[in-house]
Amino acid sequence: MKDYHVNIFYSKEDGGYIADIPDLRNCSSFGKTPAQALGEALIAKEAWLRSAKSNNKPIPVPEYKPAIYQVG
Repeated sequence: MKDYHVNIFYSKEDGGYIADIPDLRNCSSFGKTPAQALGEALIAKEAWLRSAKSNNKPIPVPEYKPAIYQVG
């Protein structure tokens, strides 16, 4: 099964790293390091999916591809 893409970027304003999962609306996390942000994002992803399932909400199919991987 294809998994969800995770973006990780440094936020000077927040003083740390932000990780977000574009296919899961509002699913993001923060960490002082990229690894910490990724770990927190994976925890948030599981919580997001559990919540959607328990509330009978649709689960998006992983589709997001960063621009560098898109082929015309």
